[in-house]
Amino acid sequence: MPARPDPMPHLARLALAHAEPDQPAATLRALDAALAASVGYRLCTMQVHYAGGEAERVYSNLPDAYPVGGRKLASNAPRMRELMLHGQPILIRHEAELRASYPDHAGATALGCGSAMNTPVRWRGRTLGQINLMHQAGWYTEEDLPLVRRFAQLAVPAFLLLLGEP
Repeated sequence: MPARPDPMPHLARLALAHAEPDQPAATLRALDAALAASVGYRLCTMQVHYAGGEAERVYSNLPDAYPVGGRKLASNAPRMRELMLHGQPILIRHEAELRASYPDHAGATALGCGSAMNTPVRWRGRTLGQINLMHQAGWYTEEDLPLVRRFAQLAVPAFLLLLGEP
């Protein structure tokens, strides 16, 4: 795995995207670019979480394979509950773990993904949604979590807009 680049220019561009009029799209695009440049991925999706446990994909770098707008009930898996209730990110390092954690892993596996990082977007003690990154096996480590969490928190205004909240 190559050394990660300096994230500061990407954090700065993401913060400045909040000033753009095309919201929440400008922030989501800037977040995508920042994550691609700083930690990398093969697949990047973003979901908002609605009351009642339903999740909707609001962003995808591969919309043909993972279209925006699809809704599903959020998983009751213990790790997903920890993400949703307590804001604990999920780090999956290898393909066996990916298969065990995602019932719909076949599409990601076909893209060559064997690791994943699901990072919550939190506001006032509540998980608004999550950023999901997938890459080759072994790509993500514990050292990536703090940076991706910072990026995710800069998505709060966009996620609030998507949820129709002030």
